Amino acid sequence: SRHFENLEHLKRELSAYVYWFNNKRIHGTLGYKSPVEYRQSLL
Repeated sequence: SRHFENLEHLKRELSAYVYWFNNKRIHGTLGYKSPVEYRQSLL
């Protein structure tokens, strides 16, 4: 279980997670690219 000091702390942590999820996390079904890299490769 995670404890956040306040709402702003939660917002910062959530924003950092969303950034990681979309920009850093590689995904096997996306050709081992991050979601952002995969989308850019389609344009």
